[in-house]
Amino acid sequence: MSDSDVYELFNSLDSSSYGSSYSSLAGSAAGAGIWMIIAAILAIVGGILVYFLFVKAKTEPKGKFGKWLKDFLSFKVMWIEPILKVVYYIATIFIVLYSFTFFGMFNLMGGMAFLMWLLTLILGPIIIRIIYEMSMMFIMIWRNTKDIADNTKKK
Repeated sequence: MSDSDVYELFNSLDSSSYGSSYSSLAGSAAGAGIWMIIAAILAIVGGILVYFLFVKAKTEPKGKFGKWLKDFLSFKVMWIEPILKVVYYIATIFIVLYSFTFFGMFNLMGGMAFLMWLLTLILGPIIIRIIYEMSMMFIMIWRNTKDIADNTKKK
């Protein structure tokens, strides 16, 4: 296809068919921008209301759910520890299973595939464990600090 053929092809296209799609795209972008501003304003108002109505409220909530909700919103209930444990188990199992893909590469890589399998099988779970323990140290520091604060309030 020559340059003149390409030029004729582009000139033959009706530009009005593209104009409508561009304008609808611009309208969608403008609508998304407006919604983003509205959502930000609602989030700010909602966050302030939740803080003053639930977290900073002087009265103790009635019922089990109300107490749980207040503790949850004031971050007295932490979910990160069980989530981290599950992620650790999943990552470790994945690395162990993934290491066996290097057996399939034995014909291509020879002894290097065996070495990669062995390193992944041994070092993979160790590295994941170190990362997990470093994450858990922050939770333990938080828990110990909370215990110290609770014990000093009682005296």
